[in-house]
Amino acid sequence: MSLSSVLSADAIDSALKDCQAPDSFTPKKFFQLCGLTKKSPQEVKNVFNILDNDASGFIEEEELKFFLQRFSAGARVLTDKETKAFLAAADDDSDGKIGVDEFQAMVLS
Repeated sequence: MSLSSVLSADAIDSALKDCQAPDSFTPKKFFQLCGLTKKSPQEVKNVFNILDNDASGFIEEEELKFFLQRFSAGARVLTDKETKAFLAAADDDSDGKIGVDEFQAMVLS
């Protein structure tokens, strides 16, 4: 399964264009622009599984750095500041990684 099976290519492009500049990435805005906030909990879970590069059941800080590149290979990596802010915003249990329930809560809230 690929992200384009859940989200439209145009929506992904729009979301990526909005955060091209370093330190301009905001998870909530990105999820809205790419259309993820309008998807079902199962579709959000499917996207989580695609983003969980090592299939550990969590998105760790190292995977978050390359978050945008999972949407498009030519996208930039997140800055350390963006990565840490993203992790802090979604990591409700403070275990240093984002689980599927935390990801769904962040996207669908």
